Amino acid sequence: MDAFVLDWTMVALSSVVAFLAIGGMFATSRLLSSRRRSEAKLTTYECGIPATEYSWSNISLRFYIFAIMFLIFDVEAVFLFPWAVVFLEQNALGNPVPFYAMMMFLGVLFFALIYAWRKGVLEWQK
Repeated sequence: MDAFVLDWTMVALSSVVAFLAIGGMFATSRLLSSRRRSEAKLTTYECGIPATEYSWSNISLRFYIFAIMFLIFDVEAVFLFPWAVVFLEQNALGNPVPFYAMMMFLGVLFFALIYAWRKGVLEWQK
């Protein structure tokens, strides 16, 4: 029972410290930030595109698909680094399973890239 209470005491203490740290950062930001209001400061700014008079603008779906493709292949890179560590450890033991699992993963991503290329997703201008 003592270990249970100690564990939850540590969780509660960590939560209190986290909330105090976050609150302190918000308070410091509020104290140090400027509060001058101007019309230019209140306008919407989106990635260098100037604000228009109307709120609805026509944005190409190509940007969205390109961003999704970037995320897919960025996540692939995130999985490759831990796999390399596991592969080096398991390869010393003669276990080929991590290698074949990663080859299947890379194969699926390769076919996804070929599919996107054939569909014209990677072509910026048509």
